[in-house]
Amino acid sequence: MAKVLVTGGAGFIGSHLVEELIRRGDQVRVLDDFSSGNRDNISQWRNEIELVEGDVRDAQACERAMAGIEIVFHEAAVASVPRSVSDPWMTNAVNLDGTLRLLISARDAGVRRFLFASSSAIYGDAPELPKTEDHMPKPISPYALHKLASEHYLQLFKNLYGLETVSFRYFNVFGPRQDPKSEYAAVIPKFITRMLAGKAPIIYGDGLQTRDFIFVKDVVAANIMASHESAAPGHVFNLARGNSITLRELVAMLNEVIETSFVPEFAPPAAGDVRDSQASVDLARKLLKFEPKVSMTDGLRQTVEWYRKCEARSKA
Repeated sequence: MAKVLVTGGAGFIGSHLVEELIRRGDQVRVLDDFSSGNRDNISQWRNEIELVEGDVRDAQACERAMAGIEIVFHEAAVASVPRSVSDPWMTNAVNLDGTLRLLISARDAGVRRFLFASSSAIYGDAPELPKTEDHMPKPISPYALHKLASEHYLQLFKNLYGLETVSFRYFNVFGPRQDPKSEYAAVIPKFITRMLAGKAPIIYGDGLQTRDFIFVKDVVAANIMASHESAAPGHVFNLARGNSITLRELVAMLNEVIETSFVPEFAPPAAGDVRDSQASVDLARKLLKFEPKVSMTDGLRQTVEWYRKCEARSKA
């Protein structure tokens, strides 16, 4: 049993981490300012966790959150490419300055291991596929640059202070609790909620852009593996299924799961969007023994079922 901190623990990925860590018997503390996280995501475990309500930019909040902690899962971020394009100053303060503030607090508190949610966005639009961790980063948005700079901070803190650090470059994570109404919403929740409401999904671009999707439970499993694996510190890992589909293929899969026959609507591409995305996960397989367990179809079924339940509750 470990004493762990999940930053952004009321968010989409963070709340799934909280759920699994509690199931494993760990002592869980959450740091969240609820700017994008949802209290409902952790309400069922409220009596089993310690909650520090605060901002990752706040030194005192970070110090309170780190006291006595062994392992940190840093999921908090302004996870929006468009927001970083429109407001690079604010998003830099949260995503980069906030990460540095947490690293300093973790170092000072004697934290053993610090795991960081980076992003596949750091690769930019480099044409080589699949992306391997040694590919030259080419960020094309402030968000991607913040994540890349944070990875370098983690490496520095390992080399300078002995903090065991691990970075995960998340590709396209999906699953229950992903908010389709937020400005950070990803493509799958937007498609599902429109289709369940009887509306055609909207694709920004021609729909032939590719994405490497991974179900949230597989992301959680990889994080927990890396929190204990002796070979993990000092590494950056891609986290994906290792294969990609087009957005048009995604619509077709959702039509099959939901039992609809929508033809997507098309709109101009969004600024800062990456055209094609596919990961090599060979390093995670080798060092973490990681293997995605949830198929794309099964993940979509579980996700659609969750949104259907949400819809039913909202109508009750």
